Amino acid sequence: MEEEYFASLEQIIGALVYGIIFLVLVTTGLILFFHYSRKKITEKEIEKIAISLDQKQKVLQASIAAQEEERKRIAKDLHDAISAKLNVVSLTTHVLLEDEGLDIEHQNSLNHILDVTTKTLESSRKIAHDLMPPILEKFGLKVALEELLEEFTKSKQIEIESNIDDLNFLSTDKGLHIFRIIQELLNNSTRHGKASLIILEIKKLSNEGFRITFSDNGVGFDFDEDRKKPGIGLQNIESRVAILNGEFIVNSKLNKGSTFIINCNSDE
Repeated sequence: MEEEYFASLEQIIGALVYGIIFLVLVTTGLILFFHYSRKKITEKEIEKIAISLDQKQKVLQASIAAQEEERKRIAKDLHDAISAKLNVVSLTTHVLLEDEGLDIEHQNSLNHILDVTTKTLESSRKIAHDLMPPILEKFGLKVALEELLEEFTKSKQIEIESNIDDLNFLSTDKGLHIFRIIQELLNNSTRHGKASLIILEIKKLSNEGFRITFSDNGVGFDFDEDRKKPGIGLQNIESRVAILNGEFIVNSKLNKGSTFIINCNSDE
């Protein structure tokens, strides 16, 4: 009887292990699909760049819209499919661990499964959060940006000073564009600019407009030259600013840091 019990337990553990491997592979597949899908979209948009600046902006804005839709879809899949199944595996493993008749070997196997499941669950949640931050829709742009800045100061060796007004008059979609702009500027300052200090100020204007001032003490760059290089980092920001009906001003010099100013007069 006892042999049958342990044989059955080993089958359950084996099934859980294969289940974990399957979920990890699915999660990895989704991440790779998003990466190569975005890369393919970018390559196609670069090929379609027209002589007219207006046409170019329309193409980039369409690309941005496609990227956001893809992010929403993948974030939903991660939350609804992957995370839900991982939670079931975690709960089942906890139930099995409560059996006092388990020997040390089986306890160690189950604890290993639980550890892998927990780490995979945390990774899938983080990926889903990065793709589409739920805090933005629930608590607004100010709170979402404060969380983003806090994450950067924890993960990077950088100091960030911020003064952010609550732009509660903006729609969720326009708030998302601002969030992505700040996200892109932070990545540029840390990865390419090698900055150790960032100063961010977002001021609400009297006419339901706003001004964003983002400065860093990084290595700086030549704006006109960098716009000609492959990649759509700065072009992406410019297109999002255009969607916001705003003005994008860049002041940067080599070895003297960079300042980015975005002026938007209204939410119309």
